[in-house]
Amino acid sequence: MIPFKHSHQGDCDHACCLKIEHLYVRAGSELILDDINLHMHCGQIVALIGPNGAGKSTLIRSILGHRDYEGSISFHSADGSSSKLRIGYVPQSPSFTPGDPMSVMDLFTCCNSRRPAFLRPAKTMREKVLSCLANVHGEALIDKRIGSLSGGELQRVLLALALEPMPNILILDEPLSGVDVEGMELLMQMLDEIRKKFDLSILMTTHDFSTLERYADRVVLLNGRILRKGTPLDVLNSDEFAQAFHMGGGGTQ
Repeated sequence: MIPFKHSHQGDCDHACCLKIEHLYVRAGSELILDDINLHMHCGQIVALIGPNGAGKSTLIRSILGHRDYEGSISFHSADGSSSKLRIGYVPQSPSFTPGDPMSVMDLFTCCNSRRPAFLRPAKTMREKVLSCLANVHGEALIDKRIGSLSGGELQRVLLALALEPMPNILILDEPLSGVDVEGMELLMQMLDEIRKKFDLSILMTTHDFSTLERYADRVVLLNGRILRKGTPLDVLNSDEFAQAFHMGGGGTQ
């Protein structure tokens, strides 16, 4: 599969673009992130990789506004004007017990309505939820209990929630965690479809590199600072990747 290429890749003056410039994050005297510079264009999938403790979650929290930082994070629309950044976020592996009686419909009602979930939802609300689930081909999940969903089904539901209202950038923290091989492929195909359909920037952290060559436009290798960024093949076959993950003699082939 040839990765989707936004028509203005590499030209931030004529494209919607998330810019992270000279970002530093400190915890007391310890420097957690050191001079992070990253541009993400709408329509791109960017994979953020690195060993445990590399600062991936810290960078995500900084973009979300949940962590203090030095530097700048800005979003510019295609006409070059500054715009308010709308972020959709899917956290890593939220847990629901198998016996949890809450349905997918109940979850959407709690998140998007003041109406208590135990009351019968209005017809318009159900139609809205079905429309949201249609973005991830998940309409059949609307009445399923959250605790009964497979890992892939749960990711679909959380993704549908993150797309309401439609964001400029979608951030996913380890979306492939707890998903089987078939589910990984389906999820990546869905992300590929979503970024093309809605022209979204998608930033995802992952420890699974098997799908990156087919679906990611760029890979960013982080370990406190950006060690390397580029195409999946460029990064995964680099000495920096091998050193970061303690491999001998180059990266993956």
